Amino acid sequence: MPTRTIQPPVPGRVAPVHPAPLPRVGEDRAAWPAGVAKYVVPEIVFGSGVLDEIGHAALRLGAARPLLVTDPGVIEAGWSGRALRHLRAVGLRPTTWSALTPNPKDHEVVAGAQAYLAQGCDVLVAVGGGSTIDAAKAIAVLVSNGGAIFDYEGIDRIPRPIPPLVAAPTTAGTGADVSQFAVITDTGRGLKATLIGKTLVPDISLTDPCLLVTMPDWLSATTGLDALTHGVEAYVSRAASFLTDEHALMAVRLVGRHLARSVLAPQDAVARTGMARASLTAGLAFTNAILGAAHAISHQIGGALDLPHGMCNAILLPHVVRFNAAADPQRFRALAEALDVRDAALLPEDEVGEALARQISELAAAIGAPRRLSEIGVVEADLAAFARQTLDDACLTTNPRAVDERDVTAILLAAL
Repeated sequence: MPTRTIQPPVPGRVAPVHPAPLPRVGEDRAAWPAGVAKYVVPEIVFGSGVLDEIGHAALRLGAARPLLVTDPGVIEAGWSGRALRHLRAVGLRPTTWSALTPNPKDHEVVAGAQAYLAQGCDVLVAVGGGSTIDAAKAIAVLVSNGGAIFDYEGIDRIPRPIPPLVAAPTTAGTGADVSQFAVITDTGRGLKATLIGKTLVPDISLTDPCLLVTMPDWLSATTGLDALTHGVEAYVSRAASFLTDEHALMAVRLVGRHLARSVLAPQDAVARTGMARASLTAGLAFTNAILGAAHAISHQIGGALDLPHGMCNAILLPHVVRFNAAADPQRFRALAEALDVRDAALLPEDEVGEALARQISELAAAIGAPRRLSEIGVVEADLAAFARQTLDDACLTTNPRAVDERDVTAILLAAL
């Protein structure tokens, strides 16, 4: 048998990587050769009672004096106190910072960074919802990189590593505990700015379903619909891959099965665990596949009017689904099946998007979420500014269909 000589690579030279091009609208991505796919994820600990591991988690990251980032509601619920006890039990000397409001503001992040530096802290521990975890990420960026937080707006613009970060979510939907996103309100511009980069992925995520029982009904509803939006947008994203697809579909299935029950029966352990899994799997999907137009538009509305992020997403998602599915319905059939749309596998292609959008709207209505932007304070005079600002949002880059200002305006009018 003839032999084959394998030549070693020439030192100092690396063969270039040529990723496969993205499929065009209307083409089946599954038929394309696999391109480059990447997947970032923290260490994940999931299960009832795992908040009790928070001290050991911080200790493993080298903490001596951690900064516990939390908020008044989480303190009132008792979860911050419980975390402090476990941090102290392993010999750490934590400092608490909680001067935080929903939709974390730029000036709050500055105050948190000042507290971190003044107390000589070395690790961040975030116990709270997405606002709390995003604030902790932004604090970490400032203490290691300096400058202003919006110097790092956009994708991969954070040059220096951040301090170690442990995140324990108290809501089920944001996925902030596993994501490479941080969304901070720019009070000067009146919008939410997005920072994206692997640097922002927490080191350790502790997902304890027990923490979800103290959420008020409205928060359970809106954060759950946020998880649904993450799953839907990640699955149809231009950056989706085999590494993210199953997580996205699983998140959609879990929301469909457990969200209504978790709102109507907050103490139901099965429903709460299901929604904790939905939030986690949706987070694993969108942090790697990124998102789309619903999030890009939602950031503008939420930033200007200081509204809950999940509430804005819940209103916008059906309209964005209709818009995107009109160009390429293929990917939406699997989502419709995951959300138990009746006869989803048999629907004509031109009906799939509408059926999925209708199912999403019915789920939102069943749990009392607002259906129209006008119900949450948006007026027609706001729409032009929202449409212009949306075009600069990083989440729009992976929307499956090209979007211009007229498209965004049409979506906003339909949702108004």
